[in-house]
Amino acid sequence: MEILLHNWAELLVRWLHIITAIAWIGSSFYFMWLDNSLRDYGTLEPKASGENWSVHGGGFYHIQKFMVSPDKMPSELHWFKWESYITWISGFSLMAIVYYWGAESYLIDRSVLDISAAAAIAISIGSLAIGWAVYDLLCRSPLKEHGTVMFTVLFAFIVVAAYGYGQVFSSRAAFLHVGAMIATMMSANVFMIIIPNQKKVVASLVAGQDPDPALGKASKLRSTHNNYLTLPVLFMMISNHYPMVFGHDWNWLLVGFVLALGAVIRDYFNAHNAGKSGSALQWQWPTAAVLTVALIALTAWKPGGEMVVEDDVYTIDALAIAQTRCVACHSARPTDEDFNEAPGGVMFDTPEQLKQYAARIMAQTVLTKTMPLGNKTGMTDLERARMGAWIKTGMKDE
Repeated sequence: MEILLHNWAELLVRWLHIITAIAWIGSSFYFMWLDNSLRDYGTLEPKASGENWSVHGGGFYHIQKFMVSPDKMPSELHWFKWESYITWISGFSLMAIVYYWGAESYLIDRSVLDISAAAAIAISIGSLAIGWAVYDLLCRSPLKEHGTVMFTVLFAFIVVAAYGYGQVFSSRAAFLHVGAMIATMMSANVFMIIIPNQKKVVASLVAGQDPDPALGKASKLRSTHNNYLTLPVLFMMISNHYPMVFGHDWNWLLVGFVLALGAVIRDYFNAHNAGKSGSALQWQWPTAAVLTVALIALTAWKPGGEMVVEDDVYTIDALAIAQTRCVACHSARPTDEDFNEAPGGVMFDTPEQLKQYAARIMAQTVLTKTMPLGNKTGMTDLERARMGAWIKTGMKDE
């Protein structure tokens, strides 16, 4: 019953997280596009700085942007904030359900660092807070006047954090925590800076005072960072299903490639929406293509090389390894306390079942070492190499 409740909690919270993330990212991309698409078509009201005419759903929309208050403040203002808040809350809840509730399987890998579940959870939560604190200090430092330099420093900090996570958590958890740390920065930007600053500006305008221009400048900086970090966060979240990414020995380097790739793609759309042309739009896609090829090539490379297996490995040998290291979960009758049935219906009780799932074994056990979960059964590199040799040589019975 406990496992059933766990699965339902994960499903429902994941559903909520996806819905609110779509809403947040959608509104964020829309307003970035809207801000870049503003023009003067000769129908601007006094004090308006730009306008946009759009058509959707059979109707026409005329939107104008005021850098200062219009002659008459509306009685109702629509704020876009809850999309961000609920995305983070549901995301953190999902991490708690999957990685804290199942810390021994998903958060901890004792071959990486042998720590208790309580210590791992404390490090997880503390790192998110520290990540925001470091980022916030960067945004308040003199670097805020030098956007490119600051983003470079932020890039380096995230890559270093990715390396640090890899020294503490399982590879799956380490990669996810990089995304969670960035998402925390983004949501905290909305909660701690952007919305409070907007409220101060509105209050000043209502009172007939001139708003502090530093408020708008600070909000714009954080909003720009959020825009450029959105695509990398999405990649890190969905890559949780692809061991060749998070399971790579140098997954911290992959984080660097993903950050650069996402930023380059967003720069293209930002420049295009702003009406730029020529050389301003000619470098992004070739650069993105090169980064993508490099990313794929990196995932195919093993930094330490492959372990050589000199003797022949037969089905009986591979089955013996699976029986020792894998069937605690992947069996008709799992003995692991976290599972009452084989995950995904994958079982290794017979030679036929082992051959049926050979491709998955190669991807998740041999090439990326993401299985067994948390390496709770202590599978060795030699055993992984022998399993790989059995698959590569045709899964011979004798």
